[in-house]
Amino acid sequence: MKPATAEFIGTFAIVFAGTGAIMINDQSNGVITHAGISLIFGLIVTAVILPLRKISGAHFNPAVTFAFWTQRKCSTQTALQYTLSQLCGATTASLTLKMLFPLHQTLGATLPHGSLAQTFMLEAALAFLLMFVIITSAASGDTLYVAVAVGAVVGLGAMFAGPITGASMNPARSLAPAVASGQVQSLWIYLTAPLLGAWLGSLAAAALTVEKKSSNT
Repeated sequence: MKPATAEFIGTFAIVFAGTGAIMINDQSNGVITHAGISLIFGLIVTAVILPLRKISGAHFNPAVTFAFWTQRKCSTQTALQYTLSQLCGATTASLTLKMLFPLHQTLGATLPHGSLAQTFMLEAALAFLLMFVIITSAASGDTLYVAVAVGAVVGLGAMFAGPITGASMNPARSLAPAVASGQVQSLWIYLTAPLLGAWLGSLAAAALTVEKKSSNT
């Protein structure tokens, strides 16, 4: 139960802090700012990876778990347990925020501000980069290095793509506030694009690892 609990707590923290920042920014007339929201997303990801990586691997994202499963780096049972824990953690965070800010209409849900095709491609590309960095940085075995690298990718992705897509990269992060607020009209993009991007990112990272190993023999 420890790994599943770690996934619940980590995903809860990411959704609570990240979408909470969006909601408070809306309520305070932009005091946090877009840059501040991006920084908060990056920092909370870094903060939860540091203590929880050695317990669960610090997925906190169904797309990451799916990609690891396709690479046979986690069992089907583990993948299902992690995904359920992540969805429960994200949902708990959104319901908590809904209780705290009952008048907020979106609860920080990710909504397209460009075309659907543009949003899908951006989300897939962001998830590709995220998964690529996760796998390649994990090869170092240094938790601090992984936490900083992955947090930086999330923060930078949110900084430049947030105004167009919301920069989800995470089906749980999008599903929970969308369902809690009823903003489900474009949810399919945020459920499918990160899965595709993370899978492609894992393939690219695996190919690079194989190439690197073969060049050293």
